[in-house]
Amino acid sequence: MGSKLYVGGLPYATTESQLTTLFAAHGTVESARVIADKFTGQSRGFGFVEMSTTEEAKAAITALNGTQLDGRSLTVNEAKPQEPRSGGGGGGGRFGGGNDRNRY
Repeated sequence: MGSKLYVGGLPYATTESQLTTLFAAHGTVESARVIADKFTGQSRGFGFVEMSTTEEAKAAITALNGTQLDGRSLTVNEAKPQEPRSGGGGGGGRFGGGNDRNRY
């Protein structure tokens, strides 16, 4: 089982290929993903890399955390599990316009 890493502080132009290359120097990269805004497609400046072993993940954290990539300081640490999200947004319960009084 691999180890998933969070990578923050990515330059907005960073591609998944560049992320893979950066981490491949420290072990086998199972996957690399740059997170993008779902509406604009613009990078959000962070991503996730999955290394094949925990040892490789620790080596990548030690080597890359705090380093510079295109003038931006990287934050590399173990990814935390995604917390479940509560249900969608919501209105105020009532539909339509304002008057509570019975019309009849």
